[in-house]
Amino acid sequence: MKQEIPLFKVYMTAEAAAEASKVLLSGYIGEGPKVKQFESNLLGFFRNTSCMYDIITCNSATSAEHMLYNMLKSPRTLTKYYEYASAQYNWLGLDNNSEVISTPLTCTATNWPILHNGLKLVWADIDPNTMNISLESIASKINRNTRIITIVHWGGYPVDMDKLESIVRSAERQFNTTILIIEDCAHAFGSKYKDLNVGFTGNFSTFSTQAIKHITTVDGGFLGSPFREFSKAARLVRWYGIDRDTPRTDFRCEQDIPEIGFKFHMNDVNAVIGIENLKKANTIIEKHQRNAEYYNTSLKNTPGVTLLEHNHPDKSSAYWLYTLRVQDRINFMKKMSEKGISTSRVHERNDKHSGLFKYRVENDYLPNLEVVVNDMVCIPVGWWVTAEDVEYIVDSIKSGW
Repeated sequence: MKQEIPLFKVYMTAEAAAEASKVLLSGYIGEGPKVKQFESNLLGFFRNTSCMYDIITCNSATSAEHMLYNMLKSPRTLTKYYEYASAQYNWLGLDNNSEVISTPLTCTATNWPILHNGLKLVWADIDPNTMNISLESIASKINRNTRIITIVHWGGYPVDMDKLESIVRSAERQFNTTILIIEDCAHAFGSKYKDLNVGFTGNFSTFSTQAIKHITTVDGGFLGSPFREFSKAARLVRWYGIDRDTPRTDFRCEQDIPEIGFKFHMNDVNAVIGIENLKKANTIIEKHQRNAEYYNTSLKNTPGVTLLEHNHPDKSSAYWLYTLRVQDRINFMKKMSEKGISTSRVHERNDKHSGLFKYRVENDYLPNLEVVVNDMVCIPVGWWVTAEDVEYIVDSIKSGW
């Protein structure tokens, strides 16, 4: 048997380890100058000409999402940082009747922050050709209580943002409301829609820099904000609500805290690892894409295999995952395991977890998801997968199961 080809692997440069050691020995390992530098470097990487953004790093993407929903729900945040917002953005000041439409095919980190903030979670079905949220299902679920649509770019493949925007704007006119789009880009670091970076075209977005993502900070994530005043508030909220930049009469003792916050900040150790690994981002992403393209070409028309959509002219995936639909998935995974090829569905559907019984979540029938969860599977595609490996994986699949 060939040595196992893993589904995930941590990318860590020698420079990242060396620079982290310097920070560890510097005597300053909390949130400091390296965090600010990392945020600046990320902005440089994601810079779009269409929209100006701020990036607020956190200790995880889950924290970034929890903070975002909490701030949108907070009346104090509304009045303090959005003097113009009450008339223009009625998704601010969310309440317990506010509905958030989301996909159940994702990491639970996408959906649990919605519930923890007391919002009503509404499931939409998925598109079986992409594994992304179904836009037709979204359109059928929107009502006058809908305040947010949360989307996930599954595996890095972008949602059709133009079509989504059209659906949302039409619903806003119908119900005389405003609906916010939040993009969960945990899979999509470096993905592009119409040549613009996913997550940076006008919506709030969250990204993960957890261990096995394209770029890791060991653990961490960040929020992309298109609203400058919201960004100022978020920098306070991620650190208990304390203003770390305003001079104090007592260097250690905080001043008044007008907005109570969390301990969600990133530290300099994580940040300096991110700074160094980010330098290799394009190389990492391009390797994922080359491997995926080989699969797209070589597995086409393979018996028992259905490829997902991959050739839309407006969409460029960073391919954090490469997902197939296969007949007799159990035997497929058994055969791949025997060949030393790691496979997984990666994320269980969120809508079937028993812990949901205490929340106001309706267990809707989602016909596409019902079918897809029985035949979807992910195969190795990352930077560690060599040209020899992808040939071996393709040959192993073509030999049958």
